[in-house]
Amino acid sequence: MIRRARIPRAAIRRALIRKAVSGWAGAVALIVGSVGTGCGYHTVGSAADLPQNIHTIAIPGFVSHSQTFRIEQLLTDAVVREFDARTQYHVIHDAHADADAVLKATVLSASASPLVYDSQTGRAVSALVTVSVQVTMTDRQGKVLFENPAYLFHDQYEISSDLPSFFQEDSPAVDRLSRDFAHTLVANILEAY
Repeated sequence: MIRRARIPRAAIRRALIRKAVSGWAGAVALIVGSVGTGCGYHTVGSAADLPQNIHTIAIPGFVSHSQTFRIEQLLTDAVVREFDARTQYHVIHDAHADADAVLKATVLSASASPLVYDSQTGRAVSALVTVSVQVTMTDRQGKVLFENPAYLFHDQYEISSDLPSFFQEDSPAVDRLSRDFAHTLVANILEAY
């Protein structure tokens, strides 16, 4: 019979506190870094002035390479609503010949990772959500009007007790993230005017 060493509860508690403190230090560093760079949104894409002849934009459903359930649908819907609210363009869902421009996007990844831990319970109390999206807008002839091959969007949200349930389809956090992404994307495209 092999005898296992017993780890005292005090040692486990100290280890959890050390982990919480190091997680807290990382969160503070992330927040300080975000404050120093503005709002935290970085656009690495490029845009050219949208031609005057564009009146109809097709936004077909985004494609997803992520395992996150329905994230592509939530992002597509949010972008369509944002275009409808902020522009005079007629938005359609099918990329066919009637569209003057087509906006396509691929969700490359979507993840949530613990950011801050509760020092009492050792559970994560906030998470950093990161979504990477590739976006391209082309005209009828295939000329690129807007492109961002690595749109990285992230935000911090408070979470409940378990991280896997964070990306549920009715999650308010994912809805907020989708709206923030859509607002930023449409603003970046409209900055070309």
